Amino acid sequence: MTASTSLLQERGRDGFRHTFGSAPAWMALAPGRVNLIGEHTDYNDGFVLPCALPFQTIVAAGPRTDRQVRVRALDLGDALDTFSLDQPPQPLGQGDWRDYVRGMLLALDATLALPHGLDLTIAGDVPHGAGLSSSASLMVALGTLVRALFGHPPDPVGVAQLARLAENQFVGCQCGIMDQLASACGAADHAVLLDCRDLAVRLVRLPPDCQLMILHSRVRRGLVDSAYNQRRQQCEQAARHFGVRALRDVSEQQIADARPLLDPVVWRRARHVVSENARVWQAADALPVGDLTRMASLMSASHQSMRDDFEITVPAIDQLVAIVTAVLASQGGARMTGGGFGGCVVALVPTDAVPAVTAAVARHYRSPEGANAQVHVCTAASGARAVALGAAEPEPTDPNPAPRSPS
Repeated sequence: MTASTSLLQERGRDGFRHTFGSAPAWMALAPGRVNLIGEHTDYNDGFVLPCALPFQTIVAAGPRTDRQVRVRALDLGDALDTFSLDQPPQPLGQGDWRDYVRGMLLALDATLALPHGLDLTIAGDVPHGAGLSSSASLMVALGTLVRALFGHPPDPVGVAQLARLAENQFVGCQCGIMDQLASACGAADHAVLLDCRDLAVRLVRLPPDCQLMILHSRVRRGLVDSAYNQRRQQCEQAARHFGVRALRDVSEQQIADARPLLDPVVWRRARHVVSENARVWQAADALPVGDLTRMASLMSASHQSMRDDFEITVPAIDQLVAIVTAVLASQGGARMTGGGFGGCVVALVPTDAVPAVTAAVARHYRSPEGANAQVHVCTAASGARAVALGAAEPEPTDPNPAPRSPS
């Protein structure tokens, strides 16, 4: 257990006692994630290669005797939300934190027929609005905790599926399942190759002499209010043109041949997705053998595709990528990560190059408001887990069978 995890658990326990006057019975922790490569491929039934992060959301819980739910958000001015599972509340909209809690708990109740309500406290250190999946972390933590508290066996993939459903239907963001699966199934020192169609998982070891650098541009983003849903609609339009279920089923040659037949914007969106799927598999081969030159090329091509074909980067993000790439040359890579329109850059950096990258970013980068980038250096972490308070922390659940490369 890291020092930050221990502090978060202590905050969750203390906040629960202060709010509800008793000790919590269970606690669950779920990490945020950063995506090394494979952007906007998840809702196209494609492939992604994220890592779980040491940033986490923790939820502490105790059972009630009625069907009420009371939730205290310790990081948001101790904001309190109360609702009944028997009188489902309506979404509040605009990405309100309460919608993620309400949507997930209502989905859990519909699935598991919860016998009674809960008292909950929430705390965490996943940066908000940075593209590191604070919302998925919260929902996966809730799902993991509720299953444990009510005696259901661990089901990381099922929790991820339910979290995605709640975000799609209650919150209103038509996200794919990458964020939830990465949070639920992550493993220390590994990326997670995910097949977003059959939900198969394969662990991919990261080079031992490298660090993940996450560089927050300080440009906030908001998926629900952005063009995220529009991009999804354009991908679906392209899939209909090819007569397939999703763009995962389209080859690069088919994309090239279809250029005169598709709307130019829709064609560029489709080209990004199809080429990005291919890059994910190439990255999964390059990482275990420490081929940083190949990773540099793949991450650069991914960023260019997001910038030119999918049009989801912003000038501040492009500048950050250029600064990091100039330092690394071919020994490591950098690209935008997340849904786009702000947020973070992820870089795979040899450990001995971290100081040089950090110095270059501090010297050359300022956000549109004049702020320095926020720099995090870390390694991949384990996925979600629940802890009965007073008991030993369990080992992370083993991942599912590995995905198969498309023929």
